[in-house]
Amino acid sequence: MTEQGVGVVRPLPGEGVVAHLNGLLLVCATGGDHPVEDLLAALNETATTGGDGRALARRVAQVLARAMDRSIGGEPMACAVAGPAGGGVAVLVSGAAYATVSGGPDGEVRLAGHDALTWTDRLVNGAVSRVELRLPGAGPSSPYARLDGGVVTGAGLECDFTRHGDLAFPPLPPRPPQPQPQQQGVQPSPIGAPEPIAPRGPVVPSTVPPPPVSPFSGPLSGGPSGEQGAPSPGPSQPLAPPPVQPLPPLPDPGPAHHSGPQPLPPLPEPAEDRGALHDLNPPHDLNPQHDLNPQHDLNPPLDLGGPHDLGGPDGPPSGPFEPVPHALADEEPGDATQLDATPEPEQRPMVYGVDCKNDHFNDPRAPYCAVCGIPIDQRAVVPYKGPRPLLGVLLLDDGMALPLEADYLLGRDPERAPEVQSGEARPARVTSPDGSVSRRHLRVFLDNWDVNLLDLGSVNGTQIQPPGDPNFYDIPPNEPVPILPGTTVRVGVSRTMRYEPHRTA
Repeated sequence: MTEQGVGVVRPLPGEGVVAHLNGLLLVCATGGDHPVEDLLAALNETATTGGDGRALARRVAQVLARAMDRSIGGEPMACAVAGPAGGGVAVLVSGAAYATVSGGPDGEVRLAGHDALTWTDRLVNGAVSRVELRLPGAGPSSPYARLDGGVVTGAGLECDFTRHGDLAFPPLPPRPPQPQPQQQGVQPSPIGAPEPIAPRGPVVPSTVPPPPVSPFSGPLSGGPSGEQGAPSPGPSQPLAPPPVQPLPPLPDPGPAHHSGPQPLPPLPEPAEDRGALHDLNPPHDLNPQHDLNPQHDLNPPLDLGGPHDLGGPDGPPSGPFEPVPHALADEEPGDATQLDATPEPEQRPMVYGVDCKNDHFNDPRAPYCAVCGIPIDQRAVVPYKGPRPLLGVLLLDDGMALPLEADYLLGRDPERAPEVQSGEARPARVTSPDGSVSRRHLRVFLDNWDVNLLDLGSVNGTQIQPPGDPNFYDIPPNEPVPILPGTTVRVGVSRTMRYEPHRTA
């Protein structure tokens, strides 16, 4: 689960319900209108999504708050939860329940629900040796009783961290994609939720000769995020195999390369152009005659592909994210190219990369081509400087996607953030019914070929689940953290998104 691990859990006899799932403990009283089912659902949801003790305490607090609203004059429900969190243990107790945490740096810590008007919670830092949750009337534990996972009748739980326990129901890790040979036929779609298809107008034959390619001569493909596809027909290309270990440093330039400028010095700092939209054409095709809208602001608030708020923090939103394409509501049936009504994209940042045998521009550290999937012989290629392609998308938990072509600022009210006002990042409004997303929560920024996260000191934090790992880990606030393809990111308590690296030529 975390650094604290999973100890041996033993139930205590008595009246009530006790549960243990993946190191998360729950004890609650039964009878009356106690929301036992809601508490068990909160435990199950936290365990199956890889949450820690803090996530469990937040969900249980929401259940207890709703129960208090229904019975203002009644006694708080007897309930206690605990679970590993940040190298320590998070504990919450309510009503007549109480908890004891021993063996930690602070000695023995006792928490009682009746000491607070609502509930008592605490994060006990450092490794501990024992956690005990009890209801009134709980008996002693039996050395022959053990609860590795599940729900049973009882009035308490004892968890001994000095002994090793096993996860009864470990979350299934995501299946890593397998490299596949290049084929001319149908290719498998990338792993992840399918992107919805944007509405299209009638097909108009292009009057522009093949070289150079017009910005509007290729097919447009994308969902509400406004991501543009490649000008080649056919289905999606196979997902490049994500690196399992940190990628090697940039190779030194060698002899001359057949398709690019002369080798240049090692990888420099990225260009400051982080607000440019995705450009389907190479830099030499940026001809003034193709600029259909020359007068514009180069840093709009990103109506194209940017999520829009569907509800404030004081009311439940109708949907978590809502990317609205620019002028989509006023689009005429025949305006298939209205997608480019947003300002003409600036030149994409220039980065060092290498070409595969099919002339696809790639990260110089990548062992496989991100477009066609063929191996790249690092000894036979020479890095050169070219426009950085789309690095993939952030696929949100409602199916919407943010194309990784510029920086984003995620939050409940990102439009007023200084990064958005200055044009350094695009706003992506994210809301949640539990109000766990801060106004200015998380920044996603691109550095050369890397995708980085920066938690902006949010209240409920940001967690990442590396590919192939069933656990979520907190990222430190105000420190950039690079993520690999396949990483799942949790924003606040209940919002998630996944870094999908698929690209088109």
